[in-house]
Amino acid sequence: MSLVEYDRVADARSELKHVLDVAADGSPVTVRRDGERFAVVDAARLRYFLASIGPRAQVVAEDGGWSLFFPGLPIAAEGDSLDEVFDDAVVVLREYAEDWVDHLRTAPNHADNWGLVQLVSLSSDEELRAWLTGFAGDLARSEP
Repeated sequence: MSLVEYDRVADARSELKHVLDVAADGSPVTVRRDGERFAVVDAARLRYFLASIGPRAQVVAEDGGWSLFFPGLPIAAEGDSLDEVFDDAVVVLREYAEDWVDHLRTAPNHADNWGLVQLVSLSSDEELRAWLTGFAGDLARSEP
């Protein structure tokens, strides 16, 4: 496996099938434009990696229900049951990703959350729910 580098967008565009085939195989592919370097990555691989290093949600029983939050992030969800809290968390994550793209990406305290936003945008609701429920681990599935 070798790094595939394109120094011009025009070269990458004329070889787009090759660019995508190499990325699909997991090999590094980069394209340069105006002094910047961009990586072409298979979305499923990127999603898997981001899910493995992403922020870890915490789920706690609280006031007869459940709360989910990400320490250090302005993302929280609530529900009467675990199912409800995970469903609400998916909605809240999608709303945060939309706000990030719209205006938060330039805010110093949100700019570094690009990986979470990518993870959310690359995931179906079911994939996000599975990612979130993975954090619950040994959490009892009974009501508080």
